[in-house]
Amino acid sequence: MKPTLLVLAAGMGSRYGGLKQMDGLGPNNETIIDYSIYDAVQAGFGKVVYIVREYFLDVFKQTVKEKYSNVKCVDGSALEFVFVTQELNKIPQRFTLNPERQKPWGTAHAMLMAKDVIAEPFVVINGDDFYGRDSFRIAADWCRAHEGSTGVYGIVGFELDHTLSESGGVSRGICHYDAENHLTDVVEHLNIVMDPDGVVRGDNSLSGEHVDLKAKELCSMNMWCFTPDYFAKSGKIFEDFLEVNSMELKKEFYIPYAIDCMIKDGSAKCDVLSTPSRWFGVTYKEDRPAVVAKFAQLVADGVYPSPLYE
Repeated sequence: MKPTLLVLAAGMGSRYGGLKQMDGLGPNNETIIDYSIYDAVQAGFGKVVYIVREYFLDVFKQTVKEKYSNVKCVDGSALEFVFVTQELNKIPQRFTLNPERQKPWGTAHAMLMAKDVIAEPFVVINGDDFYGRDSFRIAADWCRAHEGSTGVYGIVGFELDHTLSESGGVSRGICHYDAENHLTDVVEHLNIVMDPDGVVRGDNSLSGEHVDLKAKELCSMNMWCFTPDYFAKSGKIFEDFLEVNSMELKKEFYIPYAIDCMIKDGSAKCDVLSTPSRWFGVTYKEDRPAVVAKFAQLVADGVYPSPLYE
């Protein structure tokens, strides 16, 4: 069984100032998505599903055709690509939208756009985050171990101090889990930085308190492992969400919210997986030079070939 990679690439990147997904950061103009796909292929994935917006669908398709036409899976077969689009009006017909709303409905809504094209265990990632090859190996192993299972999902947790930005505070969901490594909740913290005294601190979004955080506690970087039964469960939760929020201008339906609903009603458990990989990304435009330098170093260390794709 070859798992599928579901890439969330519909976001604009407002703080960054443009389409981060298309920004060339590697030595030969490779994007972060290019490296994610390379790592996924090495880990045994067989299909990539992109979730994009309609207005840049053609650009994405052309880029994929040019870059990945010769990419083979580990078994020698061609890597499959599928494209689906997320738009704010792609909701059940019985709901009425606020005519002034402009943004789609968030990450869990984006995932639902792929329900008709994924029938195997799959992994969800952000298109503008670098996760590292160990993370894809861990996620792929989980998928292969859960083929045919239902009601058990997974989150790849990163050590908090492996996810900080040198350019400003970041928001991270801290993972809480029980003795069996099942997720109990994800608590969002804002403005997380490592202070000059070496202590990581941030603002707890629930209490509003500025708190000390453990550098090695696990946080969510939106890398999740699912089996396809997730779509039906999440679809029902989305309808419940719209019953209350369909006329909202900005409220969004996020993956952690959907998972939290399933955990609380007992319909699913979520394994917390730990990765040694260091995350990096371009949260701010000021992050770009450091990310370019990191890719250059990974190439110099022999982790990736250059160019990444021939």
